[in-house]
Amino acid sequence: MTDTLFSKLSRQPLADRLRPHHLNEVVGQSHLLADKAPLMRMIKAKKLTSFILWGPPGCGKTTVARILAQETNMHFESLSAVFSGVADLRKVFEAAAQRRRIGQETLLFVDEIHRFNRAQQDAFLPYVEDGTVILVGATTENPSFELNGALLSRCKVFVMNRLDDQALEQLILRAEEVYAHSLPLDEIGKEYLKNLADGDGRYFLNLIETVFTYAEPNEILDKAALELLLQKRLPNYDKSGDGHYNLISALHKSLRGSDPDAALYWCARMVVAGEDIKYILRRLTRFATEDVGLADPLALLQARAAWESYERLGSPEGDLAVAQLVVYLATAPKSVGVYRAWNKVLKRAVQTGTLMPPMHILNAPTKLMENLGYSQGYQYDPETKDGFSGQNYFPEGMSRETYYEPFERGFERDIKKRLDYWNELRKKKQAKK
Repeated sequence: MTDTLFSKLSRQPLADRLRPHHLNEVVGQSHLLADKAPLMRMIKAKKLTSFILWGPPGCGKTTVARILAQETNMHFESLSAVFSGVADLRKVFEAAAQRRRIGQETLLFVDEIHRFNRAQQDAFLPYVEDGTVILVGATTENPSFELNGALLSRCKVFVMNRLDDQALEQLILRAEEVYAHSLPLDEIGKEYLKNLADGDGRYFLNLIETVFTYAEPNEILDKAALELLLQKRLPNYDKSGDGHYNLISALHKSLRGSDPDAALYWCARMVVAGEDIKYILRRLTRFATEDVGLADPLALLQARAAWESYERLGSPEGDLAVAQLVVYLATAPKSVGVYRAWNKVLKRAVQTGTLMPPMHILNAPTKLMENLGYSQGYQYDPETKDGFSGQNYFPEGMSRETYYEPFERGFERDIKKRLDYWNELRKKKQAKK
């Protein structure tokens, strides 16, 4: 059977089929590609200078470089720093020099340029300086740290963004046009898919392709079904140790219920049954952080001391240190404030992905970073009037959120007073702005 153009296209990965061919098709990078943005000015002037594209995976660095070469009628040459060496560079430079003699310019795109060592990076310098090639390097790493100062001084640096929600929505619409069908996900499933992509457009299109390929006709997948489709299932636990898990559960809940006698009983049952005491100590240390937390910060120190005592003394002498820890934890005030805060913030971290910290709290050890606005406007709290600046430390574009909510128990009473005081100061400082 003869292949048609359509059949060949249908076998291409979706990310290839939707690869932009014009700059106005590139999503999420308007700060570089809008009408008066830097790269668009280069195109209008028909004059490119060497530059570095710094951004996360899947944001379109290769695509932008290829389109720029096309728009300025330059020969496009591509190398990967992972698979290339000085000999490969020499061949490229020789070919570029020959083209230059007949009036043809060369755009050399180097993917993952930060993987070239110092000697390899030095090899670019004379050819970039004399215009033999226009170098466009792509990197996911900070150029200030990964590129030679000499090479960096000859190149501008443009920062490309992770794809935001609006950009990902545009990719969904384009994919739906290809498949002539709506993405078979409910709204929660769609949000979950975008969170998984974490701003990586290429990976996002691969996920979309998987959904379109394996969803059954007229099926609308929810989050649970999507997890089954996209992720490997975890292996089942071995059920032969039910007694082991029952006893540790009984110990944990007796401690949580502040019953030292029941907790001692279940701990003794485990020891008599031959349980590894180091396993018990691991669980007790976890309890000190999960259930006691900052209501009694000494609980964690007691757990460490009991563990060290047992390791020095062994059994049965060291068993008493374990028993003492059990009683201490059972009678300590309880707080799951830190535990709850950590669980909340883990989910939020997955949802927000790779949002950058605000510029004013980023250090600027290099001139490039200083020019980009790093560290500008930072206030050193110890030198402020109240010892508290009230500045924002959350990512730009993300509103302030509360994860840790201390209880009115034990030491957390004092923590709560401090937090309340700082919150009032923050409100007053914000009101003055």
